[in-house]
Amino acid sequence: MDIENRNHIEQLMLAFYTKAIPDPVIGHYFTHVINMDLEKHLPVIIDFWETVLFGIAKYKSNAIAVHQHLHEKSTFEEKHFEQWVKLFQSTVDELFQGEKAELAKQRALSIATVMKIKTIHGESPIGH
Repeated sequence: MDIENRNHIEQLMLAFYTKAIPDPVIGHYFTHVINMDLEKHLPVIIDFWETVLFGIAKYKSNAIAVHQHLHEKSTFEEKHFEQWVKLFQSTVDELFQGEKAELAKQRALSIATVMKIKTIHGESPIGH
């Protein structure tokens, strides 16, 4: 089954955070750096992915700014982005297959790359 709607995105995000929150590499960002309230965060991240995958303009925040703030509190390293992508893509593979599932994995890698450039390297991914 492919990712077809908001409910599927919610299923994906719940499964992803079930892995990410206790993860020894990235989990501390959710538990110690921001003490994430999953109930509050989940609708926002679902809006984000609904925008990314289906072009439904629900996400109104600035994901880059949010992650730059996290980076200031606890410095991101390459391994954090690599682990996030690994967990995200494996979660997609466990639950879904098809065009949108592949798009989700590709976009996750692209998003992580942009976040890494903007936080670790502090530069614009398209030049100055």
